[in-house]
Amino acid sequence: MRAADIVALLGSETSARKVIRNLIRKGWLSRIVGGKYMLLPPEHGPENLGENNNLALAAAAVDPSYIGWWSAAAWHGFTTQKPMTVFVAVLRQMLPRMIEGSDVRFVKVTARKFFGHRSYDVYGRSVNISSPEKTLVDCLDRPDLAGGAAELTRITDSALAGIDIPELLAAAKAMKSKALLQRLGFLADLVGRPLPDEARQSLRDSIPKSYRSHFGRAEPREGDIGYVAAWGLAVNARDSDLLAEVPRIRRREEG
Repeated sequence: MRAADIVALLGSETSARKVIRNLIRKGWLSRIVGGKYMLLPPEHGPENLGENNNLALAAAAVDPSYIGWWSAAAWHGFTTQKPMTVFVAVLRQMLPRMIEGSDVRFVKVTARKFFGHRSYDVYGRSVNISSPEKTLVDCLDRPDLAGGAAELTRITDSALAGIDIPELLAAAKAMKSKALLQRLGFLADLVGRPLPDEARQSLRDSIPKSYRSHFGRAEPREGDIGYVAAWGLAVNARDSDLLAEVPRIRRREEG
């Protein structure tokens, strides 16, 4: 809803702004960006849609868009972490904003990567969020938007426990990123959820034998995993550090 819509409805800018101020004060209207607002339905009262209200507000700030990366991973239950920032995929450059107390970062992606999202019900609001498969793919593409290498490892472990592998591979290949494919293959092996043989071979066939990339810190340190020949990936991190946040593995080691 835009301020102009309320002005057109009431026929007076002065009256419209008074109504807007009153609705915001009473908790029935929330300001998103510029002259754009979200009407909060009466059945939710002034509590603003519950704890995931920030997803609905962030997604409503620009169209088209979808909630992605770490925020989507948390929504799908791939991590117990609650990101302080809401990450929103958009097709044009936008500055970060504070919306109703939540940091919102708009991440511009190319049209080729803007796919794999669907509408989910978030406390009575339809919100575009990346699918489980695309969420993992996006996180593999941008570990910096997924909490870093260790958190991405946890997300990968949780996601691979239940997502559709053919859909995952299709989404991963559509991104046209060899480094993404290398990270997927390596992390699947690391967490003990290797891809089925056919899927694994398909992934390897999509990576040129001469292609190299790295994962983890910018510079290697003593004790790091190092070069993983199976995936052509230099891993600048210790396996214990990467696996430290994987609950399934941590429980096994503690037991």
